[in-house]
Amino acid sequence: MPDSPLTCIDLWFRAGSSSEQPGEEGLAHFLEHMVFKGSIHHEAGEFDRKIEALGGSSNAATGFDDVHFHVLVPSKVVAPALELLIDLVLKPALLQDAYTTEREVVLEEIAQHNDQPDEKVFQRLLSTCWANHSYGRPILGYEQSLRASSPAKMRAFHTRLYTGQNCCISIAGNIPKGIENQISNSPLSQLEKSSPIELPHEGLGKPLFHRHRQEIDIPRLESTRLLMAWPIAPANEQLIVMGADIATSFLSEGRRSRLVQRLREELQIVEAIDMDVTVLEKGGLILLEACCQADVLERVEMEVHKILKESMTSSPSQQEINRACHLVKNGLCFNLEASSQVAGLAGSQALWNRPQPLLNPLKHISYWSSSRLRDEIFVQLQPELCCTLIAKPADI
Repeated sequence: MPDSPLTCIDLWFRAGSSSEQPGEEGLAHFLEHMVFKGSIHHEAGEFDRKIEALGGSSNAATGFDDVHFHVLVPSKVVAPALELLIDLVLKPALLQDAYTTEREVVLEEIAQHNDQPDEKVFQRLLSTCWANHSYGRPILGYEQSLRASSPAKMRAFHTRLYTGQNCCISIAGNIPKGIENQISNSPLSQLEKSSPIELPHEGLGKPLFHRHRQEIDIPRLESTRLLMAWPIAPANEQLIVMGADIATSFLSEGRRSRLVQRLREELQIVEAIDMDVTVLEKGGLILLEACCQADVLERVEMEVHKILKESMTSSPSQQEINRACHLVKNGLCFNLEASSQVAGLAGSQALWNRPQPLLNPLKHISYWSSSRLRDEIFVQLQPELCCTLIAKPADI
């Protein structure tokens, strides 16, 4: 949009919830909140007022692996916005009064999260298949850990992880001249000189996947859920991740996919059925979720198992492969239409040492033939290799 050019500035750190040590559970997300409560140079609320006065907006997000803070501003005000963002993130005030007040906000967020039936089901699945790993606990953390925390403890977390070796800045959109010099002369350039080495601890390594079957009752759950999970390669194995995307699109995306066509269109025994790929730095998951009535659950599970086993004997046709590949390609391309999306993907890739052209993963599509999907992906997506969770409404 040449008449209204926008630029996104996205500041990333390897400081997600998986980097929390015992007793720090929830600090990564809580720190995201506290960053916006003022820096040593700006009082609480001043950053938001100044960014909005520039015609921009700001936001942040904490994940398992990383956290990022971003602003979207008119291109002509990138320089002052960048200065504000760097100061906000690198120099948080972490004042006691603000800390105490904001902790209650975060605790309320945890309470609301724990009160959502769908969230409880998903968290139970993660804690079951990734027991004893940081990926298996909530990003929001635990009430007990947060109540025992302090500004000093949070500052130590910030000092340990918000370092040069853990940092990446990504800028997308209309990029003004001279921005490199501004970054070079900013506090960001000083991080490399004093970056401490992050100490490894239990829960940071590759997650050990647990095959398990469990049934639980969840109050206020609207329908019975069948959830199945399989382990997948970490994010840096992009060829395998692309194969998983193609396989799940073939199985569950759209009315012509095998699971949807059979269970929802033909048999009409599910309200919805879907598969997703959760990509993380130390190892991800392929997730299947089917929603149905309790009296047909056994049949739904039987049909799902049957289709998964058929994937080993009845390979996808070339037409089905082409369709799945187009869906995957379109999904990536359509997620790069805004400068904030471009900055987000570029920042994440660079943060984890995968700098590349943004559409580079598409080169892996041509590798995946019907036989390769069968021998390398579908062979792993078998019922006996998964973690299964059955969630039922508590009053049934």
